[in-house]
Amino acid sequence: MNPFNKLVVAAVPFVPKPIVRKFASRYIAGEEISGAVAVVKKLNSQGMMATLDVLGESISHRNEATQAADLIVEVIKTIEKEKLDSNVSIKLTQLGLKLDKHFCFETVRSIVQAAKERNNFVRIDMEDSTCTDDTIWVYTQIRKQFDNAGIVLQAYLHRTEHDAVSMMNEGLKNFRLCKGIYIEPAEIAFKEKREINNNFMRVVETMLKEKAYVGIATHDRELVESSYKLIKAMNLQKHEYEFQMLLGVQPELRSRILKDGHRIRVYVPFGKQWYRYSIRRFKENPNVAGQVFKSLFSRNSR
Repeated sequence: MNPFNKLVVAAVPFVPKPIVRKFASRYIAGEEISGAVAVVKKLNSQGMMATLDVLGESISHRNEATQAADLIVEVIKTIEKEKLDSNVSIKLTQLGLKLDKHFCFETVRSIVQAAKERNNFVRIDMEDSTCTDDTIWVYTQIRKQFDNAGIVLQAYLHRTEHDAVSMMNEGLKNFRLCKGIYIEPAEIAFKEKREINNNFMRVVETMLKEKAYVGIATHDRELVESSYKLIKAMNLQKHEYEFQMLLGVQPELRSRILKDGHRIRVYVPFGKQWYRYSIRRFKENPNVAGQVFKSLFSRNSR
């Protein structure tokens, strides 16, 4: 890691929030749904799909989970009202997973039901490894009642290919595959970029061979190129997969993927919990933190 970028990331928690907000504006569509709607409309006008995410995780009380679920349902209603090409993504620790997985299931069920009634889709996000088993349990229970939900798997975990195969054997074939951002021990996670990339492509190929729908979620040009080759070799049609990227990350690569004739979906986070999300984004991508810091002071010196 560049020493300057490392210093920036270490200093971020001590920087006043208004300045951090300026750093983070490229990654977050504001605190209110109105800002997120504007961002999604712009993406849609450029030919891109979106996923809206209400920021928040690891709540402590059931009423917080209920409030979060109510807000997510409002987002689903807004998507319908505004005619947006967007679905929603949810984090289960925001919906009570750490309190009671059965309570979490019922909370998630209400969200998926609301989405089903409006012909929309819910992506269940994956968090750190302490949540993996329970997240898969909630997802499999949801899919016994609904077909409009998918799950995220993380390529850096050793278990991921096995988890994917197990779910596909049960007929569950809608995935978002990303590398994974949580810090995990070497006993359960690949640590080297080459290992992670190799496993990423191995899992993508396994999923696609089983006719699963895969959101190929990456900002790594190498993985994009490898996915292109796999898509061509398997003669896949555009509706059989999509690429996915985070708002504000690698916009040039995003435009290129779209220009190359592939579908792309942009993850659009918003909400009051923007600060926690921003800190995590900068920690996982210190180079961007350094670039944003430099550009901020460059503008101020003009």
